[in-house]
Amino acid sequence: MSPQPPSFFSRIALAIGSFFAILGDARLAQGVARLRAGEALAADVPPREVRIEVPVETIVETRIEVPVERVVEKIVESHSPSAALQLLGLLQRQARFVDFVQEGLAGYSDADIGVAARVVHEGCRKVLAEHFSITPIRSEAEGSRVTLPAGFDASAVRVSGHLVGQPPFTGTLVHRGWQAGPVRLPQLTDAQAARILAQAEVEL
Repeated sequence: MSPQPPSFFSRIALAIGSFFAILGDARLAQGVARLRAGEALAADVPPREVRIEVPVETIVETRIEVPVERVVEKIVESHSPSAALQLLGLLQRQARFVDFVQEGLAGYSDADIGVAARVVHEGCRKVLAEHFSITPIRSEAEGSRVTLPAGFDASAVRVSGHLVGQPPFTGTLVHRGWQAGPVRLPQLTDAQAARILAQAEVEL
């Protein structure tokens, strides 16, 4: 039985965690780029069977299962987490993002969650607009027919569906994709202070 897909809010938390992990781990970023390019997960590739003929009196056939390296998501603290913490702090101040993700939603109605999600969305959108240059990878409208020439950037475009032969490929643009340009985070003067995402509040 296949595992249950994560919920919408779980995917939000997973996306943010993956974003921070990719910022701090170049090898993980390379692995994610390979996955977006359409390469199969290592877990989906069956172990390769190797047959070795041993030169003895009787030919012996030996089967050896070769372990395949798995691409594993890692959050590595030693890879300068300051920028990721700074971004998380901005999302908390502008969108109450940490409050929203850390809050259990089981006791709230869909209407209440919708109101909170609107506040988080507007704040996150403001942070992205102020501190990042984010543009679509493809300029065409989603749903339009596009042609991928030979030598297209496989790290920027993921091809799915029935793939036959060599480029050029013609298909329907399902998602325009996003790419980041210059990052405009404020100058960080105290890396330790960045760990305080939101101060505790005490009312007297």
